[in-house]
Amino acid sequence: MSEPKRPIPQPGILDIAPYLPGKSGAPGSQTIKLSANESPLGASPKALAAMLEGAARLEIYPEGSSRVLREALGEVHGIDPDAIVCGNGSDDLLHLLAQTYLGIGDEAVMNRYGFSVYPIITKAAGADIVMVEETDYRADVDALLAAVTARTKVLWLANPNNPTGTYLNAAEVRRLHAGLRPDILLVIDNAYAEYVTADEFETGLDLARTQVNVVMVRTFSKMGLAAARIGWMVGPDHIVDAVNRIRGPFNVNLPAQMAGAAATRDTEFNEKLKAHNARWRDWLSAELAGNRMRVVPSQANFVMVLFDTSETASAAFVALADAGYIVREIGASYGIDNGLRISIGSEGAMRGVAKVLKSMDQTQ
Repeated sequence: MSEPKRPIPQPGILDIAPYLPGKSGAPGSQTIKLSANESPLGASPKALAAMLEGAARLEIYPEGSSRVLREALGEVHGIDPDAIVCGNGSDDLLHLLAQTYLGIGDEAVMNRYGFSVYPIITKAAGADIVMVEETDYRADVDALLAAVTARTKVLWLANPNNPTGTYLNAAEVRRLHAGLRPDILLVIDNAYAEYVTADEFETGLDLARTQVNVVMVRTFSKMGLAAARIGWMVGPDHIVDAVNRIRGPFNVNLPAQMAGAAATRDTEFNEKLKAHNARWRDWLSAELAGNRMRVVPSQANFVMVLFDTSETASAAFVALADAGYIVREIGASYGIDNGLRISIGSEGAMRGVAKVLKSMDQTQ
């Protein structure tokens, strides 16, 4: 019997492994979720108030270009609002960039342990993935440049990187850009920029404002507004124009626009969140150091812990889950079978995680 006729996806779509979000505990459980890099301090109170105000106007369409949000971002970051595109989370903008600048026969370069959305959006656009090995879980500028071919159209770079927490300093990012042809788009994904404390780090903002082939992408998800789904992008006029031509006309809802604008201006809350993260990220890293596990130095709001074997990592995941802490397994998504990614949470959560892992380590 012949197969029934039905719509067929474009070539390559069914080869895409879907994105795997961080696990949560069972509904109603008392488990603490440390698998999705969410804010341990909640959202800015000013953002919550603004969202409630927006929720009172649900019968009207939002302003199509997210003008209120773009103006707030421009005010705080010193950017022309016309150079900003807002999206339904930064993933929305990454998809739009792939759709705009990649097609069949093109290549996109990315590092081995870069954000797992990059292969998805590259394949979805019909382009080929060029995966570049890293040096000790860190993007290798020379290797990335060596992987560029005549077919390369985009280079994806998460800085700091997810799930490793490592980063490239300002000089390295500029060297990477200088080594690219001007027709190759460098996408600098600064999803964790608000948490960086390293002095030699720079966001991609200056390059995005001065170069014809660079965009910087950011998110509000790590700043307490993950549920609102807000992302933003800065780039040159010709890229902003191209992306806006295919962007959904109302892709950021009104409560989210208003909450994002308030969160942007609430610099006091953002600094409090950064300070909390730095304190407990460094504390957890130091607490676990010297045991039979390695914490990769991180500049994000999580740490990646490496164990001697994949079996030990699985046992650590179970031990933490049994103690009420859900962390992120990164074998299936990233191929790091012996690693776990642990979001920075409350003081109590960090002390609890350390106690479990240290106790487990001592009994092995």
